[in-house]
Amino acid sequence: MNNSWNKVIYKFWSPIYDNIFNSHLFLDARKRIFEEIHFHDNAKVLFVGVGTGADLELIKNLDLEITAIDISTDMLKKAMGKYENTTINFLEMDAQNMELDNESFDYIVGSLVLSVVPDANQCLQEMIRVLKGEGKIILFDKFISKDERLSLPKKVLRPIIGLLGTDIGLRFEDLFSRHEMNMKIEEDRPIMLNGMYRKIIISKRI
Repeated sequence: MNNSWNKVIYKFWSPIYDNIFNSHLFLDARKRIFEEIHFHDNAKVLFVGVGTGADLELIKNLDLEITAIDISTDMLKKAMGKYENTTINFLEMDAQNMELDNESFDYIVGSLVLSVVPDANQCLQEMIRVLKGEGKIILFDKFISKDERLSLPKKVLRPIIGLLGTDIGLRFEDLFSRHEMNMKIEEDRPIMLNGMYRKIIISKRI
């Protein structure tokens, strides 16, 4: 995967994305995640890889300063079309190289983004960089378990499925091990499909 290819593949995905990833199991999972999150008033919230804005409609607290970024022009247009009369700041931006100030957000939401960017570690590093000292990063994504070894079929399919815009072999523990000196896990639990999809909340060690 690379950014240029992701722009191409998500041009294809944009018309049908909501039918798959904002319905049924995925919608139920998103609802459970955001029902449990209570953003404080006037919080600055960053949605990384906002896509078609599937998460935004689940935010009940209106007293938020929301920034939403995505590298796909087509996905971003879908999101912007849904929220024309809001104060949400939509920006076309690479999640691996955010043009945002250090420690500028209280909450960062990354739904189904680490498994689609070319460099998941760089994306996570950027999230950490723009997170305030007492902020939280909320992740919803698919990861293989820490003890799972990829089977031969999965190893063969991984690069092929990668061409469709997602990684089926990403291990969160491998990503987090590079940051655990400065970060801590507040919550890590299965949310869908027998733990293939997880809700993870991390914060900075202060």
